[in-house]
Amino acid sequence: MSVFYDYLKEFLLSNGLITRMAITGAALGTFLLLIVVASIVFLIVRTIVVKTLGRLVLRTSGIWDDTLFAHKVFHVLIHFIPALIIYSSSGFSGEDLHWLPTLIKGVAQIYLSVVVVTALSRFFNAGQEIYNTYPNAKDHPIKGYIQLMKILVYFFWAIFVVAVLVDKNPSSLFAGLGALAAVLMLVFRDPILGFVASIQLAGNNMVKPGDWITVPKFDVDGTVYDISLTTVKVQNWDKTITTIPTYALVSESVTNWIGMIESGGRRIKRSVNIDITSIHLCDQQSINRLNKLPRFNEFINLEMFTEDDYKSDPKVSTLTMTKLDWPTNLALFKKYLEGYCRSHPGIHQHMTQIVRLLQSTEKGLPIEVNVFSKAQQAELYEALQAEIFDHIFAVIPEFGLRVFQNPSGSSIFPSDN
Repeated sequence: MSVFYDYLKEFLLSNGLITRMAITGAALGTFLLLIVVASIVFLIVRTIVVKTLGRLVLRTSGIWDDTLFAHKVFHVLIHFIPALIIYSSSGFSGEDLHWLPTLIKGVAQIYLSVVVVTALSRFFNAGQEIYNTYPNAKDHPIKGYIQLMKILVYFFWAIFVVAVLVDKNPSSLFAGLGALAAVLMLVFRDPILGFVASIQLAGNNMVKPGDWITVPKFDVDGTVYDISLTTVKVQNWDKTITTIPTYALVSESVTNWIGMIESGGRRIKRSVNIDITSIHLCDQQSINRLNKLPRFNEFINLEMFTEDDYKSDPKVSTLTMTKLDWPTNLALFKKYLEGYCRSHPGIHQHMTQIVRLLQSTEKGLPIEVNVFSKAQQAELYEALQAEIFDHIFAVIPEFGLRVFQNPSGSSIFPSDN
């Protein structure tokens, strides 16, 4: 390029231009020629390399080269060639324009740095895509780490560009960053907190994409579909998207339902308040009426309530023995519910099944059903829950019991009809 510059300068001088204009014109013409040559070389090399690599990639069985080629990592690296051509030819003007080589070298250095940063960014994306093909990728996502590495690369790149523009050593700029530490902590607060939270989430296997979570503070109830360095995206059951800070999954109360999903069951825990005044001892007539209920004898063994059984229990007072000859309608109802739960095909038989009486309140005596549904899908789960309690409400009057509810409406002012 120096030969062309000298030739062009002499040509311009011979045509009557003053020395300053001839030098400027020769420098501009030589620089344009340098750009044209670098572009032509780039296009030729890119055509050859891309076609050659494309054929090689198709012949190999690995996925690394396929993914790198798909993300155009090799395409970006080809830019090294024109950048090096420009950098190596920057001194064509000699002593005529002493500032020009420095300017061209600076442009070439920034060009090279952009190539490096772009190649690294695409390499990280390719690496993440390859990692996501492994079975444990869902349990241990690395998107947050990839984003952190990109931030660090861009940060060092920005320092390098500033150093080139001000013609300083990058190390001297790093030394001056200590005074800006407080500002940097404020600017990068969310990425720093998000990075720490990402480590905790991955290390403790707390939350991962695909998990169903609820976060009451942010009104979140849905499936996690993306965890990044600073944000977590959750698709709620109403199809809305909620975005929350990553560190909120560590600092706030979060319920992860993955344990329920992996267990194979979903808990049903509801209670019905029984009017205490409707609880009484059953006589033979009451039991005869209950025997007409479908599967009553299958669910309840009346022999457990005989007088002999109570006499065999030393904890039972003999003073009340005459009262215990007959069971209460509540005891029979509780046994009936236990048998109903044991025989229901939709209830998980290998998980907890409890029918219990809770502390009585001014609203009656709660009897709680605590079982696990085999179905986990919302529509099937709610259908089973409705079926169970529809049956409970329908069968309660057959035992002479009443459901407690606050008096209102027709219960206070009965209809004349």
